[in-house]
Amino acid sequence: MPAKRPKLVGINHVALEVGDIEEALDFYGQWFDFKLRGRGEGSAFLDMGDQFLALMEVEEITTDNHRHFGLVVDDREGLRARMEEAGITFVSDKRFDFLDPWGNRVEVVAYPDIQFLKTRGVLDASGHAGLRKSDEALAELEEKGITPPDDA
Repeated sequence: MPAKRPKLVGINHVALEVGDIEEALDFYGQWFDFKLRGRGEGSAFLDMGDQFLALMEVEEITTDNHRHFGLVVDDREGLRARMEEAGITFVSDKRFDFLDPWGNRVEVVAYPDIQFLKTRGVLDASGHAGLRKSDEALAELEEKGITPPDDA
């Protein structure tokens, strides 16, 4: 009998290759409010509620045109305005994608507008007490049979 395949549950972390940890912390710290979960030799870990972003220092950076990850934020349009004012180049006219100094493509999405769902306890503990889902995102969740709590 074939072994049962495990179901995907979520993402614990994403690791990005960067050329210099201190420069990476400065770059991401310029745009995002985060707590440093920890550090190691050539690495740093940025808290994102119950997940984290790992920054890993490497000697040779490789890039491509389509590989990317999406960061979920509580104020997408405020971030976009600050980045535009600072002259950050966006990769896509249709989405909010930018390249960090090491060529990592980052898509920025707004928490209220996507199906991704955090518990109220995680949101409150990470400073997002008032963050709520849009009606469209709630409808998408319900279509999948996911009933968010009343305070979503």
